[in-house]
Amino acid sequence: MTATPEAPPTIVLVGHGMVGQRFLEALAGRGLTATHRVVVLCEEPRPAYDRVQLTSYFSGRTPEDLSLTDTAFIAEHGIELHVGDPAETVDRAARTVTARSGLVVGYDVLVLATGSYPFVPPVPNKDAEGCFVYRTIEDLLAIEEYARKSTTGAVVGGGLLGLEAAGALKGLGLTSHIVEFAPRLMPVQVDEGGGAALLRTIEEMGLSVHTGVGTQEVVVGEDGAVTGMRLSDGSELATDLVVFSAGVRPRDQLARASGLTVGERGGIAVDEQCRTVADPRVFAIGECALAADGRVYGLVAPGYEQAETAAATIAEDESAFTGADLSTKLKLLGVDVASFGDAHGATDDCLDVVYSDSRAGLYKKLVIGRDGTLLGGILVGDAEAYGTLKAFTGSVPPVPPESLVLPAGAGAPVQLGPSALPDDAIICSCNNVRKGTIREAVTEHRCTTVPEVKKCTKAGTTCGSCVKVLGRLINAELEASGVEVDKGLCACFSQTREELYEIVLALRITSYRDLLDRHGRQDARGGDGCEVCKPTVASIIASLAPTIGAGTHVLDGEQAALQDTNDHFLANLQKNGSYSVVPRIPGGEIAPEKLIVIGEIARDFGLYTKITGGQRIDMFGARVEQLPVIWARLVDAGFESGHAYGKSLRTVKSCVGQTWCRYGVQDSVRMAIDLELRYRGLRSPHKLKSAVSGCQRECAEAQSKDFGVIATAGGWNLYVGGNGGATPRHADLLAQDLSDAELIRLIDRFLMFYIRTADRLERTSVWLDRVPGGLDHVRDVVVHDSLGICDELEALMAAHVAHYRDEWAETINDPEKLARFVSFVNAPDTPDPVVAFVPERDQMKPDLPLLSIGLHPADEILEGSVTR
Repeated sequence: MTATPEAPPTIVLVGHGMVGQRFLEALAGRGLTATHRVVVLCEEPRPAYDRVQLTSYFSGRTPEDLSLTDTAFIAEHGIELHVGDPAETVDRAARTVTARSGLVVGYDVLVLATGSYPFVPPVPNKDAEGCFVYRTIEDLLAIEEYARKSTTGAVVGGGLLGLEAAGALKGLGLTSHIVEFAPRLMPVQVDEGGGAALLRTIEEMGLSVHTGVGTQEVVVGEDGAVTGMRLSDGSELATDLVVFSAGVRPRDQLARASGLTVGERGGIAVDEQCRTVADPRVFAIGECALAADGRVYGLVAPGYEQAETAAATIAEDESAFTGADLSTKLKLLGVDVASFGDAHGATDDCLDVVYSDSRAGLYKKLVIGRDGTLLGGILVGDAEAYGTLKAFTGSVPPVPPESLVLPAGAGAPVQLGPSALPDDAIICSCNNVRKGTIREAVTEHRCTTVPEVKKCTKAGTTCGSCVKVLGRLINAELEASGVEVDKGLCACFSQTREELYEIVLALRITSYRDLLDRHGRQDARGGDGCEVCKPTVASIIASLAPTIGAGTHVLDGEQAALQDTNDHFLANLQKNGSYSVVPRIPGGEIAPEKLIVIGEIARDFGLYTKITGGQRIDMFGARVEQLPVIWARLVDAGFESGHAYGKSLRTVKSCVGQTWCRYGVQDSVRMAIDLELRYRGLRSPHKLKSAVSGCQRECAEAQSKDFGVIATAGGWNLYVGGNGGATPRHADLLAQDLSDAELIRLIDRFLMFYIRTADRLERTSVWLDRVPGGLDHVRDVVVHDSLGICDELEALMAAHVAHYRDEWAETINDPEKLARFVSFVNAPDTPDPVVAFVPERDQMKPDLPLLSIGLHPADEILEGSVTR
């Protein structure tokens, strides 16, 4: 008689979201799908998909693109997946789960991954036609369909997902509003300063924001459809579509009904192994679980860790979930928002470094221990340094942490390469992948691309915030192995900046759109480009404008949309949202009448005045709407733009030279003026500084400049590649005892060769150290014409000189250009209330309260925010 084989033990998974899928992968990785029957009950009509990237559906990604699994994985591991058939009851005594279809499944182990549900405030008519939540693909499909017959949409909730929902409505062509009960957007993540930066950026996108008000009632018409919203301040908002995104709650109803223990504020109580405290055969993971530390984790990374812990426990391996890294980076309406480590500064005896620029939409805060340890931080508007900062959290970085986030002029940004990170640095917090693991993927598993490393390690497969650092690590490892890597400028162009320069010059391309469509990567053509290539190409076209026949003003046509913030308003944006006014003072020489004009303007507009190290007078504190009025007076007095805002020539500093100084051997003032007037307005990869000293005593400090000139008895010595600041470099002697004509000719060649071959944002000092052959190669090219291109370099400079026009002089006479100089597009006569001043030393300074930010793991899921 043949014995009946014993049935394998059964694992039932309730819920097939991101965390549920990770649990299945963890089971498969441990071989448990081969020894157990695995049954999945999924409420949604489709298998697991990437909910973090949900909004990308409105950017063209399909539900299939968002999918996290496929039929091959399900079939290979014999998983019984039931979509559209949620669990309705659990009988813990009988150890069975009953689905909506009537299916009854017995279990040996039950895993609840039911996630969370959107909170909808209990306001009248919240379920009316035209009201939606923003949680699933089906929600998005319904919103998309309804939007076709709508004109205006309103989102209740200004948290993470609420901002994404508002962006989606705007993308669907609706006039969009955001209603947030708190006094600022993202109230859990940012403080007043961060909220102001975010608010300004969002309003500039054309969205209307209503903070400090709640929704009292959804107003409906006779047909029962939404026609508006009544707010708590008594005002009414006309809208025909409402999206509720006011927070989430743990989905613990199934657990409650089965007698499992839940927290006072929701969440299925579990221990460190993710077992429910009431039943060791039942586990809970993800947003439905109340962890042993008393928290409901709303981010996907902790959910993944819980999934791994539960799978390990089922496999009888030692594992525990004792908390999680809540570092996260998101892009909301195109705005980066990131947090890492102890961003709230809960650690005793710590210090804050805060940089805030509300007009540019930037807010950066670092929390640093007394011993220099980087504890955490917040980044809003620019999270480029997120990967590096997060990796160094808990240690003392090799450079001051603030140097990684502060802009030029506020702390000299420092770029740390991948080699600076330790092997145990966490690169991907979502999947807990360390740098050493990524290196092994390249060196041992022969991965050569980001997609290959993603597949091998899972790094970068969830939120994607670590992908840039991932790419740099891969390239560093490949280069160390002698493998050639993609040196393309960005994801849009496979060419380097130098190659794009040559393309623009050779083909006389005058439009960024034309360049992208003709020479961009195939998958980027027809797109909008990115924040890397747009200003880079804008600079190339500007530097070549006279030669290729492009508009020579940075605010002409398409060029205006490509510019960085400073160029956009022809002024340097300051920390309180005001702007600086910097007229050109060639060589530092200025007549008394012009000094009086500057004084009168500073007095009349209440500006702070400062004589700079570049021998000119800066005026700080101008509101954006005041800039054209101020510049009209300056231009009338004979001043030109000093280009303090551009990647271009700033100043040519000088001593008084032989005219006044008893040691001077040449007229350094005249030469400085000639050089500054020759190269003014020259757009380049980085800012340019110069100086002319009248003798070897070097009072003008010419050897710390991008190009510096020192007088000798026989003429002029030319030095190149110098740099001051946080990473000083002494300039190198390129040629000596030059006549005036020889000096200018060599500077022409040097500058145009630099502009032609440097990388984006690469200073001459860095470029000189990087180019093969260094100074000797540059000397061969610009002095000895080894490449035969000097005639062309001189012609390019001659075209620039011949076609130079002052940008501000043209702007104040162009009504179309003047229209941009307002604080608020929808209220052009309203001054920016953030810009305020207080007196100091007979002048004024920005009125900036001590800024601090609070972002820390909440021990509950709060209304008005959405965690993921």
